[in-house]
This record gives sequence, structure tokens and C-alpha cells, in this order.
Amino acid sequence: MKKATSLAILSVLLISTVFGQRSFPDRLSDAALELTKQAVIYDPSYYTISYPNGDVPSGKGVCSDVVIRAYRRLGIDLQKEVHEDMKANFRLYPKNWGLSKPDKNIDHRRVPNLMTFFERHGLTKPITKNSDDYLPGDIVCWDLGGGVTHIGLVVGRKSSDHKRNLIVHNIGGGQVVADCLFEYKIIGHYQYGK
Repeated sequence: MKKATSLAILSVLLISTVFGQRSFPDRLSDAALELTKQAVIYDPSYYTISYPNGDVPSGKGVCSDVVIRAYRRLGIDLQKEVHEDMKANFRLYPKNWGLSKPDKNIDHRRVPNLMTFFERHGLTKPITKNSDDYLPGDIVCWDLGGGVTHIGLVVGRKSSDHKRNLIVHNIGGGQVVADCLFEYKIIGHYQYGK
């Protein structure tokens, strides 16, 4: 992301805070926490979904669906945003799945594609071992080993020892809030939004 765009995002966050409005990252954190109230079964199946604003069946999803659904609650359709960027810049996206063109049904649900999108259009933040660097509304991606990637959202709740913000994610047990920031190898740390 260009420096001017990064400064613009920081300015909006500062203005929102000064005037008492909830910042975008705080609202994203709230949206993610709301998702944990819905029962969701981990289901990595391929679905044909509507476009734009398509979603897999209610009650099903994977880690990326947590991020997609939280953003959608704030009026951002990552299905559309990722698909349009991939159509225009397909060569810049990972070729892990042997596709020769974008697929609006699945591309936004793949963590490596989301990482590429956030690197291109969001704020890439440092990967550190300092829990204070991971703020509500941040997006974190992990390498689980064996080529498996994972994604979640940092939220405004603290771990039981009050040292870390918690994560909303779906690693197989549904959309849950958990103390797992440093449980896996972090490979991406982003902020994206208005």
C-alpha cells in the first residue's frame, strides 16, 4: 500500500476516535464477535454461489468465511473485491489450484488469495512476537504446516492473563473466539477497510 493511503487510513481512525465514533477496526471486531453467536459447521466444500454478495449455506463455512462475513456486515463484499482484482491482475495471485482464470465462487475463500489481496489493497503490518502489535480489527494469517494456511480476525477481548487480544476464527470447531495468536506460525498481518 502506498504511504499516502496508509496515512489516510490512520487519519480516518484518528478522526473517528477524536469525535467519539467507533472506528472501523472496532466495528470489524464487533462484527467478528457477533459471528461467534451463530452455529457453524466447518465445511470446506466447493459451492456455486451468487455474485456479488454470495455466501456458502448458512451454518457452514471455513476460516476465510469468518473474515468474509465480518466484512460483509460492514458493507464490504470481499467476494466482489477479490474477484475484480483477480480478473484484472490474475498473474499476481497464487497458482496453487491449477486455475487458468478467476472463479468467483471460491477465490475469495482461499487464504493465499486473501493475503495477496490484502497486501495489494490494505496495510501490511509487521509480523512480531509482541502481542501489543496485534490490534482489534487486524487480520492475521498462519501457516499450520504441510501447506495448510489459516486466517482470523483480532478482536477487542483479552486473553485470561490480559496479555493478548483474542482471535475469532474457524479452525474446525465453528466460528469461535480463542486465545491462539501465537499458537501457529504467523505469515501475514494486515489491516483493511475504511
